[in-house]
Amino acid sequence: MNGAAPATAPAPACATRPWGRAIAWLLLLGPFFFASYGFATWWTSRLAHVGSLVFDWERTIPFIAWTIVPYWAIDALYAISLFLCSSRAELDRHALRLLTAQLISVSGFLLFPLQFTFARPEVDGVFGAMFAVLGAFDKPFNQAPSLHISLLLILWVLYAHKVASRWRWVVHGAFTLIGVSVLTTWQHHFIDVPTGLAAGSICLWLWPTDHPSPLAAMAFTRDAQRRRLAVRYALGATALFAVAAFGGGAWLWLCWASLALALVALIYAALDVHAFQKQEGRLSLAASALLAPYLAGAWINSRLWTLRDAAAAHVVDDVWIGRVPTRAEADRMPRAIVDCCAELPAPARRGRYVAVPVLDLVCAGPQTLRSAAISIERLRAHGPVLVCCALGYSRSATAIAAWLLHTGRARGLAEAIALLRKARPKIVLTPDHEAALRAVTLA
Repeated sequence: MNGAAPATAPAPACATRPWGRAIAWLLLLGPFFFASYGFATWWTSRLAHVGSLVFDWERTIPFIAWTIVPYWAIDALYAISLFLCSSRAELDRHALRLLTAQLISVSGFLLFPLQFTFARPEVDGVFGAMFAVLGAFDKPFNQAPSLHISLLLILWVLYAHKVASRWRWVVHGAFTLIGVSVLTTWQHHFIDVPTGLAAGSICLWLWPTDHPSPLAAMAFTRDAQRRRLAVRYALGATALFAVAAFGGGAWLWLCWASLALALVALIYAALDVHAFQKQEGRLSLAASALLAPYLAGAWINSRLWTLRDAAAAHVVDDVWIGRVPTRAEADRMPRAIVDCCAELPAPARRGRYVAVPVLDLVCAGPQTLRSAAISIERLRAHGPVLVCCALGYSRSATAIAAWLLHTGRARGLAEAIALLRKARPKIVLTPDHEAALRAVTLA
């Protein structure tokens, strides 16, 4: 024996679960659900006219009586989910997601009231009794965004995380069936489903479990360039929403793009780069879903601008500059990556990876550039390094210029820029970039 105190065995997981707090959350969320949902139903029932939004093809959706069982199952899954959380922090985030979904959906029910329009066939037996109980509370209102779908997405993420990988297919199958049941029970029209998914994704994005909420760093920017870009994205979001609203039909999908641009406008105006929720080169599921139209446009834009450029170019001493690579491109590039792109995913798991994210078309501050320079030099000690951004023109170029100045490989800013232009002639460094680089050299 070496005289050390024996290690204490970890307490069983069940002993550390916040059972009391879970009960408290359930006692809050349960009555709030019935009160708010019931109020929305009562309020809508008093209106002289309640519209509907239904596509002709929806009449081909069959009514399947037995799917009332999975439809009802979400209630039990909701209650049980609070007791699956293994820590107080996880429980609070999950409960906040459920509460936020309720607030978003009920707000939608009150602001944009809709009703279900199909006449459901008569159903007997057990299934008929289940429909009767549902109908006593759930009138043909409270449609979009579907609270059922919003809660489904939130619960799906939790249960998939809690179940062993070999049983995850059961979770995916069960939750898929629940999602389909909102249509086959003739409780919702199709428009309720994508809007419910959007609401659920917003809840997941607002209350992540593995990093701070984007609201934690919310503060309106004083940077004039960020404000200008925020206005442009907001105008784009407004224009797309107007086209969707007046066009109707398939044009309604533009609401997704409108939501994406609105969130990007918010990121530029008041949030920071971490609102993209990029970790180890990958954006979170919620951020990817909400921003998908914007991300697709950003990726296409990056490829069009760099169509005739090499994916990466050597600058000096095993440091390369380029665009965010695809996995196929990454296999031919340095294994270490310093990623200056906030919005596009990168194949980060193939080697050493450091993120120094900067918003597109925004100049990084001196502290960020200093961090990038230190990261480049640290990774370079182990082999070649790719410094990348969306195009490989500005953010990555500014980071490498900071590294050249920080390590003395360039005797001045003009020499650093000359080295970069020799490797990548299309680099763009504005007077603001140059001012930030001079601040780095003076620090």
